[in-house]
Amino acid sequence: MGWFEATVLGVLQGLTEFLPISSSAHIRVVSAFFHWPDPGAAFTAVIQLGTEAAVLIYFRKRIWDIISTWTRSLWTPHLRQEQAARMGWFVIAGSIPIGVLGLAFKDQIETVVRDLRLVGTCLIVFGLLLALADYMARNKLTLDQHLNLPHAVTYGLAQALALIPGVSRSGGTTGAGLILGYRREEAAEYSFLLAIPAVLMSGLFELREIDGAHAPAWGPTILATVISFAVGYGIIAWFLRFISTHRFTSFVIYRVALGVLVIALVSFGVIPA
Repeated sequence: MGWFEATVLGVLQGLTEFLPISSSAHIRVVSAFFHWPDPGAAFTAVIQLGTEAAVLIYFRKRIWDIISTWTRSLWTPHLRQEQAARMGWFVIAGSIPIGVLGLAFKDQIETVVRDLRLVGTCLIVFGLLLALADYMARNKLTLDQHLNLPHAVTYGLAQALALIPGVSRSGGTTGAGLILGYRREEAAEYSFLLAIPAVLMSGLFELREIDGAHAPAWGPTILATVISFAVGYGIIAWFLRFISTHRFTSFVIYRVALGVLVIALVSFGVIPA
């Protein structure tokens, strides 16, 4: 991978990570469209560290409150009923599904599920499921008052689906939140918080693959990661403002159109599967 490709993919990661349109699908599709080598699951996981750094900075006060209260609650019983301490446990519980499934199906994640026919199908199917979730949304519940362990695990199971490119971590978890009755911006916020352990663990785990036989070199990977951070930080603020007053209709239309296009391009031999 050259510096130009790294720049394009870094911008793409930053633009799409927090939108319900699947950043991993876009990296896979754009690489295939320009006939670049598939950067692989390891590269995708590592440059997500850039966008996750944007989350850590954007929600730094919220994250610090959760970590500090949860930690102190381990030896201070009266803090265990604080919402910040409970949120710490909810994030841990919600992170278990993707951790277990990610390790169990690591080989398939790096090979089989990157087939563009599957990616296109997931863009369409899960786009329609997002539309259904948006239609069903009561848009009432808040995290501080209503999040509980069953809801946290439901979010976690939805996040685990994002191991398949085309599903979208943001789309899956936010969609689950909408079905559970949460307000759009609240569902998205918990989606961002829940992603922190999964993305950090995945990215750090895959660092050892960089500059190997099936992953780009360190230089382009670092460049893409830094760019994804800068672009992603701005997207977080925009996305939270947008969904507070808009439905997900535009994202659904985009997903379905892109999925149809990808399947058509593969079917006619324009891009390899």
